Amino acid sequence: MRDKGSVPGGCEGPPDEALLRGAALFNRRAFYAQHEVFEDAWRAETGPVRDLYRGILQVGVGCYHLSRRNHRGACNLLRYGLARLEPFEPVCLGVDVAALRAAAARLLAALEELGPERVGEFDQQLLPRVAFVKTRSA
Repeated sequence: MRDKGSVPGGCEGPPDEALLRGAALFNRRAFYAQHEVFEDAWRAETGPVRDLYRGILQVGVGCYHLSRRNHRGACNLLRYGLARLEPFEPVCLGVDVAALRAAAARLLAALEELGPERVGEFDQQLLPRVAFVKTRSA
């Protein structure tokens, strides 16, 4: 079990270009396009931080499924992304992972409450965003 407040190696420093590009697409709700960027970054990365990319990718794909009213796919991918992002809380590469996970969890709870029959009634304002925080330099 990891110590509270510690994150995997590779989380130090500023976000790289792929992370910034993928986050911008995510925040513009271009969920299919963000998938492509984060998948490339995830496949290229060999360290633990690769799961940060994969977690954000999965949350975004969950939102993509939601846009297509695929309740099961949306819930499953949101759950996968939430689990994958957990070790990177609170911040990794400048990403406010804690805020992203909280927003994704709120969306998942709302979808579970609505159920498959009412998936089209979800509140668009619940869609998560990838936010960045300023990190202290060493």
